[in-house]
Amino acid sequence: MTSDTDPFAHHPELQGKIVDPEVSFFRTFKPSDFDERMQAMGVPAHWRMTDDEREASRRKTLDGHLNDDLWVFAYGSLMWDPGFRFVEVLKAEVSGYSRSFCLKDELGGRGSREAPGLMAALDDGPGCTGLAFRITKDQVDEETEILWRREMATGVYVPTIIGAETAEGTVKCVAFIANHQAKRIRRDLTREEQVRYIATGTGVLGTSLEYIENLAEHLTALGIDDQEVFSLLAAAKGFDKSA
Repeated sequence: MTSDTDPFAHHPELQGKIVDPEVSFFRTFKPSDFDERMQAMGVPAHWRMTDDEREASRRKTLDGHLNDDLWVFAYGSLMWDPGFRFVEVLKAEVSGYSRSFCLKDELGGRGSREAPGLMAALDDGPGCTGLAFRITKDQVDEETEILWRREMATGVYVPTIIGAETAEGTVKCVAFIANHQAKRIRRDLTREEQVRYIATGTGVLGTSLEYIENLAEHLTALGIDDQEVFSLLAAAKGFDKSA
């Protein structure tokens, strides 16, 4: 592994393409800050995990991993805006999972009830290539609290420790995998619905189209050929919003 002086030593092409964690929206994000907004939208009070539930999830997942450096696998927006401090980033591949556009957003992030958005989740499949970020052991506790507030706000994922293959060898990563019990995970979406949600969804974090554009940009920079991403992007750009 490389030294801690240059996080982008393995991938200089990512320099300037990843949001500085110190200025990331997600660094100070707290799900509870959106309670009033959700109430105004008519979203049930239990829209999010409680702080105690989220912390229990973090402790359970990281049991035995708080005293070592920790890798985090990124396949979606974590690739360009992780929000946590990292000292190394590597292109990484996991087997048994794929990047799937099955996360329907009606909560105002990149979509609404009137115009739902769509984002990716890690679901069953032959493999997925993304990024692995390394957090030093002295920062794991603090940085994963930030990570959990962002990824486990609503319980749409199951945090899991999995192996990822990199040019530097196999690393153990925490990955956030689609929770099939969550209502927002929609594996039954038609292609037309996926395209429409991506083309029209918008919220406080931006649009669903911007989300997939960012993803495509980072996959291109890394030489990752994910045809599902690029075909959905092309279809969404060509979507007729007036129809």
